[in-house]
Amino acid sequence: MSTEATLLARCNSKCELCSADAPLAPFVVAPHTQITVDHAVMLCDTCKGQIENPETVDVNHWRCLNDSMWSQEAPVQVMAWRQLKGLAAEQGWAQDLLDMMYMEEDVANWAAIGMDDDAEKPRDVNGVELKKGDDVTVIKDLPVKGSSQVIKQGTVIRGISLSDDPKLISGKANGQSMYVIAEYCRKK
Repeated sequence: MSTEATLLARCNSKCELCSADAPLAPFVVAPHTQITVDHAVMLCDTCKGQIENPETVDVNHWRCLNDSMWSQEAPVQVMAWRQLKGLAAEQGWAQDLLDMMYMEEDVANWAAIGMDDDAEKPRDVNGVELKKGDDVTVIKDLPVKGSSQVIKQGTVIRGISLSDDPKLISGKANGQSMYVIAEYCRKK
């Protein structure tokens, strides 16, 4: 079953935030960048459009979060929390819902990561910020561009350096200096 089909089955073909029956599309919950069942939600065009363009927000549309904030799915909880957090400064009802909302600690950390002012930081597969000098483990086999070598899953890269591109980290693996996509690593 494809990821999109699994997501549609999970949400019963309804928007996971407002329960609309409109056509749905997967939406990756930051800081993640790949559509997976654990890192994406299915959204209608209305929700997606207002999330991507906050200046077009219809405050009354988001009263639907009263129901979706209780979802058992972590990405749905994260999106509900972020929308409520954005509305809470001007909408008392949104702050009331935030005060009632409960999330596991790891889900709450994920939600807060996406609200950072400086979201352009290198993050590992779990959304943990990577810093210069950290040790990371590669989570899947990665081909090395320009050669026939492969960095094997489980390879440890010690004392990483950061690059200008927040998606990349640099370090030595198998005795060679190289850049690795941060999302394919896990902080040790």
